[in-house]
Amino acid sequence: MSFLIDTNVISELRKGARCDAAVASWWGTVDEDDLWLSALVLGEIRKGVEIARRRDPQKAASLEAWLGEVTAGYGERILPVDMAVADEWGRIMAIRPTPVTDGLLAVTARTHGLVLVTRNEAGVAGLGVDVLNPFTQCPLDDRCGFA
Repeated sequence: MSFLIDTNVISELRKGARCDAAVASWWGTVDEDDLWLSALVLGEIRKGVEIARRRDPQKAASLEAWLGEVTAGYGERILPVDMAVADEWGRIMAIRPTPVTDGLLAVTARTHGLVLVTRNEAGVAGLGVDVLNPFTQCPLDDRCGFA
């Protein structure tokens, strides 16, 4: 089973020792090769860097370095918003309007057969994607209930 990681989860992991225990526990059970990112997540992190740059250049530099590490670490496991994703997103949004990024992440996961790992379950409910919230669910023995 493979997973598409949302910004709220990868950002939680950046906290190190302050990371939510359930998230850290789940993360420790997953093979790195089964973890994927959307280019949109990198865009959201970039947005955070640029917002921080105006108020706290030191924090911005730290976030920028982390963004570089994440980008290098995921490499070929970074998924674009391609034509297949855009087409499916358009179909679904006509039926169930959703914030753009939430919808694109859900459709990216669905298109690539991935489980979306996010804290934002409500934002993607009804979009036909398997969702895992590592903050609140995941009995480790059965890989979070997904076959």
